[in-house]
Amino acid sequence: FPDPAELNLAGNYLHRLPEDLSSLQHLHAINLSRNRFRRFPEPLATIPALETIDLEENEISEVPVEKLAAMTSLRNLNLRNNPLGPEARLLVRPLVPFQLLLSPEEPGPKA
Repeated sequence: FPDPAELNLAGNYLHRLPEDLSSLQHLHAINLSRNRFRRFPEPLATIPALETIDLEENEISEVPVEKLAAMTSLRNLNLRNNPLGPEARLLVRPLVPFQLLLSPEEPGPKA
């Protein structure tokens, strides 16, 4: 079947992607918002043309910073409304040469 430029899989209760997704060499944008991913879907890092990834409203708490930094075509990554910890936020921001959308940090518990 044809190699799509955009793929919308929003709201499908997905928690992982098939490894052969990397065969979509011309994919420029993927919408994976409102799913059940706990980790950044690593097959995405193998798609050379990928420019936009929407992972808003998942359960992602960690991201593979080195793999993100190596995604040379990536321009936009939406991780809003994910439980990313402060460590992940600190690691990701200086290393990524693209627009990164995060939710505002929640204030910590008061002592």
